[in-house]
Amino acid sequence: MTALNVAQKILLANAAGGLAQLPEQGKPLEIQFTHTLYQDATGTAAALAFEKMGVDRVKTTSVIVVDHKTLQVGYIDGDDHRYLETFSKRYGCWFSRGGLGICHSVFLEDFAVPGKSVIGSDSHTTNAGGMGMLAMGAGGTDVSFAMAGTSYKIEMPKVVQVNLTGALHPGVLAKDVILNVLKVIGIKGNKDICLEYTGPGLKSLNVTDRATICNMGTEGGVAFSIFPSDDITKAYLEGRKRGKDWVALSADPGATYSRTVEINLSDLQPTIALYPRLKGMEPVSNHAGLPIDAVFIGSCTNSNYENLARVGELLRGRKVKVDTAIAPGSQAIARQLAAAGYLEIFYAAGVRVMENACSACIGQGFSPPSNGVMLSTANRNFEGRSGTETAKVHLVSPVTAIAGAITGVITDPRTLFSGDLTIKYVPPVVDMDSYVAPLPPDEAAKVVMRYGPDIAPLPTLDPLPAKLAGEVLLKLGNEITTDHIQPAGKYLSLRSNADEYAKQATFVQVDKTFSTRAAAVRDAGGHGFIVAGDGYGMGSSREHAGLCPRILGVRAIVAKGFERIHLANLANFGILGLTFENPADLERIQQGAKVSLDTSGLESGQLKLVVEGVGDMPLKLAQGKEDIPMIRAGGALSLFASQMKAA
Repeated sequence: MTALNVAQKILLANAAGGLAQLPEQGKPLEIQFTHTLYQDATGTAAALAFEKMGVDRVKTTSVIVVDHKTLQVGYIDGDDHRYLETFSKRYGCWFSRGGLGICHSVFLEDFAVPGKSVIGSDSHTTNAGGMGMLAMGAGGTDVSFAMAGTSYKIEMPKVVQVNLTGALHPGVLAKDVILNVLKVIGIKGNKDICLEYTGPGLKSLNVTDRATICNMGTEGGVAFSIFPSDDITKAYLEGRKRGKDWVALSADPGATYSRTVEINLSDLQPTIALYPRLKGMEPVSNHAGLPIDAVFIGSCTNSNYENLARVGELLRGRKVKVDTAIAPGSQAIARQLAAAGYLEIFYAAGVRVMENACSACIGQGFSPPSNGVMLSTANRNFEGRSGTETAKVHLVSPVTAIAGAITGVITDPRTLFSGDLTIKYVPPVVDMDSYVAPLPPDEAAKVVMRYGPDIAPLPTLDPLPAKLAGEVLLKLGNEITTDHIQPAGKYLSLRSNADEYAKQATFVQVDKTFSTRAAAVRDAGGHGFIVAGDGYGMGSSREHAGLCPRILGVRAIVAKGFERIHLANLANFGILGLTFENPADLERIQQGAKVSLDTSGLESGQLKLVVEGVGDMPLKLAQGKEDIPMIRAGGALSLFASQMKAA
């Protein structure tokens, strides 16, 4: 029998239909997910999609977490949370109320299971790969279909081995590991690979370290990342009173990989990812002495007990010199920190202890000042993501962040301590009663759904016309992120009303006239086109970055290259994702150009964009041929509705 690596084993174990062997790399593979995850920013639209499917109860272990929209200025966010709680009760989900923690933190603590699989409506669902779980982000509609028992299609990825040797210096953390991995593999163009971590260096990384590394693997655009399930995994689960969930998961002797990346942990230094978009991963020492204005320590990436306890040890007897906030990843972590005395250290040092939520990572509070410099432990530093368009946000580990807070300048944390930075351990806090558990089916059927006045039904999307004719609404460069397309921050409250979100926020950080111009073309009977460079759709899984342009009449995106999740979201809302057969053709198109496209050639692949005054440009369909019926129908829900009607 062929020797399998961990990624191949977990893909095979979770493949739909009980496959005997995996397909070749690049071929279709369908996954039957055992677990699903919503958070409140993407969850309302996803839950509305699930309701449209007419399924009486979820088919997976489903978890819904309030963690993004926790500022709750006004009624809209509270209405969304109440709706999601009644949805959870009605359809058989676990529900985590605001304040209990970030979705990836609570999922790792209380729901992640080695050898199982989870798909979540947040790109950092990959976090659970640190538990030896197949963990992938996707658009909310795809997650809803998985909740309804439908399999999810991927391409069989290449498995890249990241072989870890040596051991980390006490001032070097898991965040530094993943920044150095990203430095090697790059931050785009990796959608056909997964990362599997191996080697003797594994023994120096606990489960939360491993989760940090898997969490930020998504910043490289990889399909997923995974660690084996070993004695370290077992100890973590036993500490969480879930020892029965542990199973061993390791590569077979002789397992092979498409490529090997060697990382010697002993050689790593504290690392900084420079603003914007992880443009440069360099040693912190290269930038030592640069003044900073603010420090944020939190996010799903590294707000675990071990990291925050190290922050507490560096803070003992010290005061911070700049505005500093810490947001523990979960209430369980905050209670553990309190029991160990670390919360008192934070307060005594002048730190602002924030709610156990996403907060500053997504621009929900604690924005830096104009033209300010912030050190953040978040996973992304896209332009404007902090809520301050003129600020620079550099990403670092928690100990590097607090070293900067103590000194007021970028500082190598190793200069502030000697020894091994020993932390105090107290038992983890386990409190499953803090969740709203799924109701039995007979009780669930009696639940009355609660909809707020701003929770609008998802729009009905019309089929793809035989010919698209309109104009190029935007011409964009490389690495257009979902934050560029549909920003979060102050716009999060609009997500339960897609029409308003489209009008007020679509491409607002790129061109404030976009929504008005796009709607005018749409209302005149035309179709919107967008052309762009490589890496279109980087970043989060937010499906509104597909839905809202679609509402505004965009029917085709022509780019040099797309990122995986966003490309799927475009198909889900009936938008064509197309690539240039000749990438240089991008330079021949100008914004405002009149264009047309005959869509009858989708199945044959014979597509040409006709550009008035320029000529024809050959195109290729970036989506799979199996997506064509969905795109032709107008999107996933439109296709589902037509199939239900036919049945």
